[in-house]
Amino acid sequence: MASPTITLVTVTPNPSAVGQSVTLTATVIPLGVGTPTGTVTFAITGGPTLMGTLVGGTTSVTATGLSVGTHVVAALYSGDTNFLTSTGTSAIVVVPASTTTSVMSSPNPSALGQPVTFTATINPVAPGAGTPGGTAIFVISGSGGGMFVRPVVGGVATLSLSGLGGGLHAITAIYNGDTNFLPSSGSGTHTVNPGSAATTTTVVSAPDPSVFGQPVTFTATVTANPPATGTPTGTVTFTVTGPGGTVTGSGTLSGGAATFTTSALDANDTAYTVTAVYNPDTATFLTSTGTDTHTVNRADTKITITSIPNPSTVGETVSYIAFVEAVPPGAGVPTGNVVTEINVMDQTVFFTSVALDSNGFTLFTDNAFPAGAYTVSGQYEGDTNFNQSPIDTDPHIINP
Repeated sequence: MASPTITLVTVTPNPSAVGQSVTLTATVIPLGVGTPTGTVTFAITGGPTLMGTLVGGTTSVTATGLSVGTHVVAALYSGDTNFLTSTGTSAIVVVPASTTTSVMSSPNPSALGQPVTFTATINPVAPGAGTPGGTAIFVISGSGGGMFVRPVVGGVATLSLSGLGGGLHAITAIYNGDTNFLPSSGSGTHTVNPGSAATTTTVVSAPDPSVFGQPVTFTATVTANPPATGTPTGTVTFTVTGPGGTVTGSGTLSGGAATFTTSALDANDTAYTVTAVYNPDTATFLTSTGTDTHTVNRADTKITITSIPNPSTVGETVSYIAFVEAVPPGAGVPTGNVVTEINVMDQTVFFTSVALDSNGFTLFTDNAFPAGAYTVSGQYEGDTNFNQSPIDTDPHIINP
């Protein structure tokens, strides 16, 4: 006959902090001779159901992810051939985890009018774990400061200010806590240098889009950020980057604007990235960077077909010449091939594809055609920087 049992449950640690793993141990005590075997099912209110196998009458499982509060755990021994089932209960107390709050500012020091980002980072104190939420209060002393409430997302709260006055500012970040995490606070300082002002750089290009070979002018405008005033001086460095490479240049500010003109940009299927970096020549203003995009399309082309001499006589060598040029505002010398056909009554009697030379010309000769009226036609096939041309024709007579 099976013997009764008593199941005891212990919880370690108890209480625990949110995010901390908890070990549940069930000990099955026989009211008879022998050692109970089988399994124990742990049912946790507001938590998971876990199972452990008895070894020497004892089994342990680990519970994680329990929320703040009191959780009742019931351990049900399944029994075996020699021992009856039994149930033991206990309680798991989960308390909010302690936290630490640290605060920093960037850039530090900053200049008058320069945007400053304050960052409060909230971390749980071990053995607590998880990601704090809720809100944090930033307290910034001095001119332009104040009290600001910001949400805590992913354990981080941020605040941006651009109107801080010159001098030293005390910073305090107060984390208000949430359901799972206790409040905490951190402090620091931030310095605003009164001698330099932040700036903003914007850059544009014209024309945009352009075509290959067309001069493009990039204009950077640099302004002082309020409350600072004045007209920045110095230079601007331009960097134009695309899949085909990088073109750089510079310009000197006049009236807060600097320009750079280039026609060295290849046609691209994707836009160039334009970066303009302001380089101040005095301590009055701080550097800044502006970005834009610019598109360069393929330039249109024109082809001219000529045959010399024209008319010719049977057996005389004739030069068939094609000249391909860019259509303004495009510029440069096209590369690639020209397809040439010689036709009689719209019937092709000769076909060839000839590469252009470095000046945009292509040439082939022939003296084998019989007497008659011919039409010589040609079309440029295009390349990475130039579009396909329209077809051009030239009538040619071969006399007997």
